[in-house]
This record gives sequence, C-alpha cells and structure tokens, in this order.
Amino acid sequence: MAAPTGDGGSTWHGALLAVFLIVVIGVGAVIGAATAPGDWYAALEKPAFNPPDQVFAPVWLTLYVMIAIAGWRTFIRARSSGAMKLWYAQMLLNWSWSPVFFTLHMPWLAFVVIVGMFAVIIAFIAATRRRDPVSAWLFVPYSAWVGFASVLNLAIAILNQRPRSGI
Repeated sequence: MAAPTGDGGSTWHGALLAVFLIVVIGVGAVIGAATAPGDWYAALEKPAFNPPDQVFAPVWLTLYVMIAIAGWRTFIRARSSGAMKLWYAQMLLNWSWSPVFFTLHMPWLAFVVIVGMFAVIIAFIAATRRRDPVSAWLFVPYSAWVGFASVLNLAIAILNQRPRSGI
C-alpha cells in the first residue's frame, strides 16, 4: 500500500506505520489479555447469534491492522485534523469497552461505550471519505463488526438484567 503524500520521506512513513501498528495491536492485545472473558462472562445468558470465542482474536487482529493503517494515513495527511481527532476518540472508546464489560461487569455501560464508538467510527468514515477514501474504506468492516457487537452487547445486557426489587 503506497504511503499517502505528506511532509516526509518513505523511511519516516514506514517507521510511523510500524509505530501505529505496534501501538494499536499492542495496546489492544494487552487489554484483551488483561480483560479476558472469565467465569462471569461464561455464566451469562447469550443470544443464539453469539459467535464462538475463537472468532474474536483473529477478527480483532485484522481490524486492528486496518485501524492502524487508517490512523497512519490520516496522521500523515493531517495530524491535527478533525478526522485524526475522531480516530483518537474511537481508539480510546475501543480500548475502554473491554474493561467496562469484562472487568467492571457493566454490560449497560459497555453498551453506551460501544454505541459512542460506533457513532465516532461512522463520523470518521464521513470525515475521510473524500480526502482519503482508502482510510474510509478501511473503517467499513470495522463499522460492520462494531455494529454487530453493539447488537450482541445489547442482547447480553437484556438477557442478563437483574430483576428489580418490588416497592
């Protein structure tokens, strides 16, 4: 994939791409390992469309590579742009979801996080579609997965609501 035009040479671009890949994949992997689903998650009621656990790691690895490339391209083109700020925002929301869901055991709050993440992903696609359609397209599978994950999160939250105590 050719580096976008910007203010540096190909060596700098390649090093920067490596940094984006290492940070996005590395932080995602550390958070994933630290918040791995445990007994609490295993005991939850899940909808019939819940994928097998083995699906999540390869999907996220693929998405993280695409997210990193889109972030790298956007950074090279316009590091202070609104699109770059959206990229940072979606990354923070992305990295926040697993601790909220798997560590804090708060599926409803996690749903708020993931809906916010989905909105920011769509905003990033809209912000980059004309100037850098490659970055926008790199986020399309991510938006589809997060849309699906939002529905899954909601279904789990609904299926596992605690009954309210009567007044």
